[in-house]
Order: sequence, then structure tokens, then C-alpha cells
Amino acid sequence: MATITSPTPTPEQLVADFMLLLDLEQRGGDLFIGRKHPEGMGRVFGGQAIAQALGAARRTVPDDRHTHSLHAYFLRPGNDEYPIEFRVKRDLDGRSFSNRRVVASQRGEPILNLTASFQVPQEGLHHQAAEMPDVPGPESLRSDAEIRREVAAQLPDGTMKKLLLRPRAIDFRSVEPRDWLDPEKREPRAHCWFRTVSTLPDYRPIHRAVLAYTTDFQLLATAMQPHGLSMHRGQVKAASLDHAVWFHDDFRADDWLLYVTDSPWSGLARGFGRGQIFSRDGRLIASVAQEGMLRAVNPKG
Repeated sequence: MATITSPTPTPEQLVADFMLLLDLEQRGGDLFIGRKHPEGMGRVFGGQAIAQALGAARRTVPDDRHTHSLHAYFLRPGNDEYPIEFRVKRDLDGRSFSNRRVVASQRGEPILNLTASFQVPQEGLHHQAAEMPDVPGPESLRSDAEIRREVAAQLPDGTMKKLLLRPRAIDFRSVEPRDWLDPEKREPRAHCWFRTVSTLPDYRPIHRAVLAYTTDFQLLATAMQPHGLSMHRGQVKAASLDHAVWFHDDFRADDWLLYVTDSPWSGLARGFGRGQIFSRDGRLIASVAQEGMLRAVNPKG
């Protein structure tokens, strides 16, 4: 199985590598293999597992049906040195909806369960009560890549520094940037623009897979804001436990999207986060919910 590497990638190469990561190999029937993508941390990023599992489910659904929701449970940490096997169960193919269950496994052990639902587009009753917040546009904000380089310069050589310096296919721009190493306590609310660093193909399932991948960022970070702890200093251990996405409207993931996150509760070593994603013209295109493990392991850093 090929790995994805590029020493000095251009934005176009970063997105091409990202597309390769989402392009699964079919091994007969409803079995698919996802490429490994070593990040240097030893673990598979949860958004990767979700996006690949969604891609496996999508490959078994008629082309006229589009993802409208997914629900996932993370069972075990994935190892980024090994590919992931995805087995799809076809639970329903009705006149309007299809439903798929996916078990993602490594070395014979399940690491993720995902259920996804797909719908034939239809006309229906419409309203949108959620209003897009009035925040500065992305052009006036600093790129996450610039901030990560500054943070990495303050860290000793090691895994975390390498991870921060690794180029990404997604450009994040926070409206309220926080100090990654010495964060102040603040309300558990955040706003962040994002898009891919280069153009994506004109294929709706790719844009939905990219969005599913991206939604695993931000939520647990928002849940940690009232506590003033830094993952980059090893003060807290965080991991996604479950994750859900509802796709409401069409969008392009290579156009700027606003991710609005909040955390109404945390406790008992868990944190809960919610997200709303708006297109630049104010349409609510997706809603997100996630619970994750949050453990303070070294509060003094």
C-alpha cells in the first residue's frame, strides 16, 4: 500500500495527496482499504477515519443519492502506520433513502463504527432559523499555518514540533485566535473560517467527505477554552468518542466556510461540542455534534 509523502508540497500537491487519502481501494464486494497516512503522532486522525468510512459507504450507494447524515463511534485509537479496512453493510435501499453501516478495522480489531444515510434530492418545506454570526472575513485573519510555525519555534525538537510544521490541505483562520501554549480561560465559543488550499474536483461526494474530515477539528479545543489548558504542553489528553454530521445544503469545501462552535457542557472526563457551518452567503450547510474524552494530565505543564 502506497504512503502519501511530499517533502515541499505546493497547495495543488497537498490537495492531490488529500484526494489520494480519500480514494479507497476496493477489495471485492463491499470491502475497501484506506491508505495509511503517517502524521508522526502514531495515531490516526479521527476525521480521516470518518471521511474514509463515509467514502466506503458512498461507493455502495446509487449515484443519485447524497449523504445527508453520519453518526460515528470511535472504539480504539487507530495506528497511522497501518492501512484501515472498511467493511460495509447495506441495511436499506428504499425509494428515497439508503442506509449503510461501516466497520473500520486495523489488524483484525474494530477502531470505528459509522452509520451513514443517503437521500435522493427532493423538494420540501424549508426554513432556516440559525443566523450566521457577523464576524470578520477570512482575508483579514491570519492563517493557521503561520500560527503553527510560530508555536513550533517555541517548542523543543520532537513529535509535536514536527506535527505543527507539517503542511495541511485545509487552511484554517480563527476569528478569535488563542495562545496555543499558554491559553487564557474564555467562554466555550469560537468561530473559524476554513477551505482547502487549492481547488477540488466538481464532485459532490468529495466536498462532503472533506467537510466530514474537517469537522473533527475545533470542537474539543472549544470545550477546553474555559479551563485554560494546552494540549501542546501536554496538560490535557483529548480524543474523540463519537461524532455526528448533518448535511443540510450544497456547498463547496474549496470556498470559505464558517465553522461556529460551542461547548455547553464538560465533566466526568468528557467534553461535548456543537458546531454549525455556514457558507459565505449565510446558508446553514451543516450541523455537527461531538463528545470527546478530556483528561487533565499535567495541569501545570
